[in-house]
Amino acid sequence: MPSCLAFFTETTKVENRGRIGGIIFLIVSLAAPLLAVPFSALSLMALSIICTVWRGTGLSVYFLKPKNHDSPKVAKTSFVSVLRDRPFLLYFVAWLMFSLVDTFEISVVEHFLNPELLDIMYLIEPIVATFFILSAGFMCDWIGRKKIVLSGFVTLGAAYAIIGILPLSDISWYLYFVVDGAAWGIFYLTFVLILWGDLSQSGSREKYYALGSIPFFISYIIPQFVPVSFVEDFSLYAAFSLAALFLFAAVMPLVFAPETLPEKKMELRRLRSFAEEARKAKENYERKKKS
Repeated sequence: MPSCLAFFTETTKVENRGRIGGIIFLIVSLAAPLLAVPFSALSLMALSIICTVWRGTGLSVYFLKPKNHDSPKVAKTSFVSVLRDRPFLLYFVAWLMFSLVDTFEISVVEHFLNPELLDIMYLIEPIVATFFILSAGFMCDWIGRKKIVLSGFVTLGAAYAIIGILPLSDISWYLYFVVDGAAWGIFYLTFVLILWGDLSQSGSREKYYALGSIPFFISYIIPQFVPVSFVEDFSLYAAFSLAALFLFAAVMPLVFAPETLPEKKMELRRLRSFAEEARKAKENYERKKKS
């Protein structure tokens, strides 16, 4: 997985990486349910064979990818040197804190929420995340990665605070479902696909992606070890109020983190947009003048 993500970074330009990643995530998200419907009718043996062939094809394509012999050789980077990279640590700490907090909140929600609202949550959040991934990709290339990540943290913290104040209101929960899905869409794109490629150089990308993906897997592993008695000790009010506090604390490393999209790229994009708007305004003026 880190090698494939590094290959994605090597073959995309930094100013277009967000939108290309968003389109890829959108296609994958839409294809998964379409394939799940016909596959559900297959036996376990047939499904296992199809998945094995699918994985094998993807692995063979990776090994058959063309080698760029003209590129200069770059010294290999160790995992220790990656962990000493200050921008990487700032983003990694925020990503890890979000994964831990949101994982704990999911355990609390699944224990206390009624089945009807849980079904709505499992329906709404993936849909919202899918389409927010695409919009976040375009926005990441337009205004930068850092602002998008910050907005995701702040908005999710506000949703946690609303649940802490009004845990019995269905409207509060609907708002939480939408915001949590949007946040996961933003963070999937930025923390899984974009940021580590922006921060790394050729020869070190695989290690950046390998370390940067750890919180993603932790978010799936930890719930298996959270005892029910521990979750029962928390009320919804206390759990979400505490989570909101930790999320706002997670924003602090991001305040000191650098923007990974080069400022020159953003300025050039703004100038192109301004020139395009000026051209359209001139054409409209000349058209009105002639009429």
